[in-house]
Amino acid sequence: MVTILKTNSQNPDFISLVKQLDAYLAVTDGDEHAFYDQFNKIVNIKHVLVFYENDQPIACGAIKQFEGNTWEIKRMFTVVQARGKGIASKILAELENWAKELEVEKLILETGKRQTEAIALYHKNAYSVIENYGQYVDVKNSVCFEKLV
Repeated sequence: MVTILKTNSQNPDFISLVKQLDAYLAVTDGDEHAFYDQFNKIVNIKHVLVFYENDQPIACGAIKQFEGNTWEIKRMFTVVQARGKGIASKILAELENWAKELEVEKLILETGKRQTEAIALYHKNAYSVIENYGQYVDVKNSVCFEKLV
């Protein structure tokens, strides 16, 4: 049985999942990991989801205000043993619902071109590729997406 906890970035299970995510990204991003890592700090994120299966944390995602009514999706991750079950799409749907409750108009996100599974996930969930924004402008290995909510 999968349960969902709305929490913040102080949650120990979220912190643990993010450490696993960072370890994964350190391998896939290679030399670029330090660049991306500086934009992925989890201090003071107020809107975090942690998914549990049989009381074990299996996935997470977060949203934070970027600019006005545009918020950014951050720290999406599913543990290897829980992949292929549609959990990541459920995280996105829950984050979108939470964004609607907060009267957010648009969600944006960045992922690396090497994150092929993530790119497929965002396409599958009706996110559109946009020009790279903010710190990702002119970063050749970044792909940015948006979705109106």
